[in-house]
Amino acid sequence: MAQFVGSNVTVMISNMDKSVAFYVETLGLKLKSRYDDHWAEVEGPGITIGLHPSSKINKGDNLSIAFSVKDLDASMKELEGKGVKFNLYKDGQTNLAFFNDPDGTVLYLAPAQWE
Repeated sequence: MAQFVGSNVTVMISNMDKSVAFYVETLGLKLKSRYDDHWAEVEGPGITIGLHPSSKINKGDNLSIAFSVKDLDASMKELEGKGVKFNLYKDGQTNLAFFNDPDGTVLYLAPAQWE
């Protein structure tokens, strides 16, 4: 059996500088590594996201990444101050705050009590 030593989710992007700025400056994730405009890795709690340029970006619902937060409202307010726009999903039990990266990748904030 394979012995995995690491993993990441790769997000195809159209502009490395814009995407790194979004994930690092806007979302506050840590830049783990960057190899010019060929590859970058950003880290958040429990996730490494690889950023890879592609000339074929398919905007849509092919992938979504969740970020657990302690306080949904406070987290939304902070990110809204940085220009992030949210679509809220509430069904009585669940509150999720969906948003997009610069290439349309679906991201969302979820209350940490689900962990």
